[in-house]
Amino acid sequence: MAASYDEQYTDSLIEWRELGGKYKAAHILNVCRGRAFHKVLECGAGEGSILKYLDQSGAFDELFALEISASGLDQIQRRKLPRLREARQFDGYAIPYADKYFDLACCAHVLEHVEHPRLLLRELKRVSRYQVFEVPLDYSIAVDHQVGHFLAYGHINIYTPALFKFLLKSEGFGILGEKYSHTAPEATRYSWYRNLNLKPTFRRELMLQLDPLRQFLRRVRHGQAWYQEFGFSAYTCLAEGVGELRIFDAA
Repeated sequence: MAASYDEQYTDSLIEWRELGGKYKAAHILNVCRGRAFHKVLECGAGEGSILKYLDQSGAFDELFALEISASGLDQIQRRKLPRLREARQFDGYAIPYADKYFDLACCAHVLEHVEHPRLLLRELKRVSRYQVFEVPLDYSIAVDHQVGHFLAYGHINIYTPALFKFLLKSEGFGILGEKYSHTAPEATRYSWYRNLNLKPTFRRELMLQLDPLRQFLRRVRHGQAWYQEFGFSAYTCLAEGVGELRIFDAA
């Protein structure tokens, strides 16, 4: 798995990744609002696009980065971020810091790529007092017919909000705050017109303009509980690791 990511991060996609990083960082800051975190780790930092915006926000005093990919680590170090104290490569599981070394650990769009997510969750809980997680919400009824599509993005785990919260809670995390989000129109436009090389058309722009109405009608048709589980594109939460996995105990 680690070898698959060695050359993942190149200059060719940096603009697209930074666009995504802007919104992911905004979600992290949103669920952390009202709390002070000084020493912050981003685990699975990619090429540093989220770190860039966290650094610019000034919300955290010291930033640290862990990344499995040598190419990603190189991109991070080239950014020369003022608040970044250290960027290190790791094996995807063992985090080379002492217990509770960090006030906060962030793990955004990482766990869907991890072969053994519970092992990484336990390490994040060990080294940090609080955690922020964000995962894409890839589930659909036909997801088993889209295996190739998701593997092409490196997604080997599929989540809904409830399934992800079950994973966290079963590992002893308490959820303190959460945010459900849709893909931003800016990101959709970039994907259509730059990544997929589609031509801008009146129909596509109209679809974007009408999307809030479409989402409202879906919520009305299916109900709030269904919409919260299947209507969004990403789920973000602030958590606190307060327990551990315990099976065969009384509920």
